[in-house]
Amino acid sequence: MLIGAGLAVVVLGGLYMGAQWFVSDDVAKGTTVAGVDIGGLSADEAVSALESELGPRAVEPITVQAGDATSTLDPAEAGLTFDAQATVDSVTGLTLSPGHLLEHVVGAGAVDPVVDVDRSALSAAVEQTGTSLETEPVDGTVRFTDGEPVATDPVDGTQVVVDAADDAIVDAWLVTTEAIALPTESVPPAVDQADTDAAMAEAEQVVSGPVTVQVADQSPEIPERVLARSTSWVPTDGALVAQYDGDRLTSAIVDRTDDLLREPDNAHFEFSGGEPVIVGGETGTTLDPDQVAESVGAAATSTERTAEVELVEQDPEDSRESLEALGVKEVISEFSTPLTSEPIRTKNLVRGAELVSGTLVKPDETFSLVDTLSPIEVSNGYFAAGVVNNGVHSDAVGGGLSQMATTTYNAGFFAGFDDVEHRQHSYWFSRYPAGREATIYVGSIDMKFTNDTPYGALMQAYVSGGRLHVKIWSTEYYRVEESTSGKQDVVPATTIDMSSSADCSPYPGGEDGFAITVYRKVYLEDELVKDESDFWRYKPDNAVSCSSARDDDSADRKDRDTEQPARDEKED
Repeated sequence: MLIGAGLAVVVLGGLYMGAQWFVSDDVAKGTTVAGVDIGGLSADEAVSALESELGPRAVEPITVQAGDATSTLDPAEAGLTFDAQATVDSVTGLTLSPGHLLEHVVGAGAVDPVVDVDRSALSAAVEQTGTSLETEPVDGTVRFTDGEPVATDPVDGTQVVVDAADDAIVDAWLVTTEAIALPTESVPPAVDQADTDAAMAEAEQVVSGPVTVQVADQSPEIPERVLARSTSWVPTDGALVAQYDGDRLTSAIVDRTDDLLREPDNAHFEFSGGEPVIVGGETGTTLDPDQVAESVGAAATSTERTAEVELVEQDPEDSRESLEALGVKEVISEFSTPLTSEPIRTKNLVRGAELVSGTLVKPDETFSLVDTLSPIEVSNGYFAAGVVNNGVHSDAVGGGLSQMATTTYNAGFFAGFDDVEHRQHSYWFSRYPAGREATIYVGSIDMKFTNDTPYGALMQAYVSGGRLHVKIWSTEYYRVEESTSGKQDVVPATTIDMSSSADCSPYPGGEDGFAITVYRKVYLEDELVKDESDFWRYKPDNAVSCSSARDDDSADRKDRDTEQPARDEKED
């Protein structure tokens, strides 16, 4: 009996193993992988089917979703690889499991694809993509609208949970064609509802009534509408902190008081007895916007509603001490040029000298003659006098101011200052040093120099003794040596017959034309620091003849300051 039973077990076991071996190389019927039916196929056929059907899908971008936001992942960059062979191996091969044999009899079902995962690459890709899927939390806010406080409630944000999202992607990849939903978590705002409610209560207190300010002996009242415009709430360390516009509140106080502030009096130089003296420099009074904001803010959020504000001293931009430190103590350079016999022209020079005199050029500042003299208009005290415009002698407002340019240029030249801009006349006038003179024309030609010394430079200009004088007061710094090449390539002046021109105006002519080079060597103590040359070519100042009968009035034109170039050049 026992021998027979044992033989039966052996026979049955053999039949079972035989059956398992028989089906080991085939996929059970009804087996699907990510929607691909591989049931009844041999292992090799199943691998080919999966590679054919799922291979293209395995390289397509993966659509992921968090809330209403979607994005994509590159499977390769995310470290995801579909293993068709391993997937088929999981459902084939020799096994002792009865379930495996049963599946071949009654049919199998869906099987998960086998996915190889580089976890570090996947986490990095999810973290990067998750940033675009985040929704930022919205802080609560409080503001004034039409003078009334209005609150905006806070809203939580969301962010992707990276570790859980990794698992969700691995589980759903290839299995679904829909966007893969990634797990998220809430991100609370920095300013929550409690913070918002506290700020709202504070805002209601701010506009609960006016604030009275006690300043000096006055008591201006700041109304609620001004308090509302001057107050805002800024998120700070998780709370809404009230900030007050000190400048706006200061203006509101000043506007509601009488002569509350005193402007500081800038110190400046004036000439007394021909020498510079410092006048002014008194301090003024002002309000400190920070102190105003602090005091008014404290009153606006309390029930007292009274703020005490103090006047503070305001220093002048230029104090007496700062001007004294500039070393304006001696004449370091001066130059003068003779006047002509035209009285209107002299009036322009007197006015120009008034504007130049007292001008302070601080260290590293640049002096501009055009800026100093402008506007060159009748309203600024100028008169019409002789000029040359495009070679035609005429009258213009400010005529003769080129003499101001020449005289001031030479003062700066011998002070050793940096020559920034100057232009000689097209014709030479014998009352000026040849080659070392200048002209101006508003908008195109200026005379500028830079005070490149450590001391201030104070300009003094005046008309006296038939001459225009310009002096520069400072502290001796440079030593200047000047020389010239002398006149070269002289072109004699001639007479041009313009009698055929209906508007011909006779002119007796002036100097010959020539070329000249001016040299300047500037020394600081015994060291040569500037070695300069300036070449210029003058045109001949030709006479104009209209006819013998019309030339009689030409003599009185010789004294007019024709300091203007011809052609398209215009200068004052």
